[in-house]
Amino acid sequence: MRRLKKKIFLGLFGGTVLLLGVVRLAFPEVTGGEKTDETQPVEEPVLTRENSSTHTRKLQYSHESTGEIPSVVEQNNLSIDSDGPVKWHPVLSVPSYAACFPDVQDVQIVAAKKWGVSPVRDRKEAEQRRKELVYIGANPFYCIDKGMTHSIPYLVPRASHLLSTIGRNYMDSLYIKGIPLHQIIVSSVLRTQDDVARLQQRNGNATEQSCHLFGTTFDICYNRFSTVSPPGQPERRAVQSDTLKWVLSEVLRDIREKEMCYVKYEVKQGCFHITVR
Repeated sequence: MRRLKKKIFLGLFGGTVLLLGVVRLAFPEVTGGEKTDETQPVEEPVLTRENSSTHTRKLQYSHESTGEIPSVVEQNNLSIDSDGPVKWHPVLSVPSYAACFPDVQDVQIVAAKKWGVSPVRDRKEAEQRRKELVYIGANPFYCIDKGMTHSIPYLVPRASHLLSTIGRNYMDSLYIKGIPLHQIIVSSVLRTQDDVARLQQRNGNATEQSCHLFGTTFDICYNRFSTVSPPGQPERRAVQSDTLKWVLSEVLRDIREKEMCYVKYEVKQGCFHITVR
């Protein structure tokens, strides 16, 4: 009788242990374990050399909303990872200045008359036409030539926006190519009829139907640039004018191809002659 009870007890005990084992395998959370999940976890995006440098540049170029110029230190802050420094964009220039910028006077004058103001007689009258024109004498992306004597720094709003776009794109292009920042120099803007008459006395190429009369046209030097020198920063390394000219030509080509302007490469005057369209 005692042996029979012992066998029954061992049988019930073994069955209970077996049942508990089955329950634990089927429902691991009951015992505090973690249920196996065959789904793969979602991977977080990883910054690579390409998108990290782009992200950094976008953050640094938030100055566009404030009008501030990025410093030299920011130029040297491109992201670096285990693969080495980020590569700068190459300077390519354009195949031919004459071929890429062929827009002559006859083409530009049509756009000038379409988008511009009526010609002004003299500077006194120009001062009275400020409701039609925008003062462009102060801008972080370009500077006005100090020797400009035959025009005044006014443009129609459409042309003013174009000039700011060119200056901003130029600085951005210098930045991604690893070149110290420079401002483009505007050498000629709005001319009065008196300005044109005086200019004709010393420049045979000046015409009475100048596009500059309409506030739609400006000249940008390609052999002179203004170095941006942030206060308290080390002395800037020298940059050849040809290099800066090549970068400018790339910027103007891209903008012209978007049909934002007409561009004429002026050999003797050392400038790009540009009219908004």
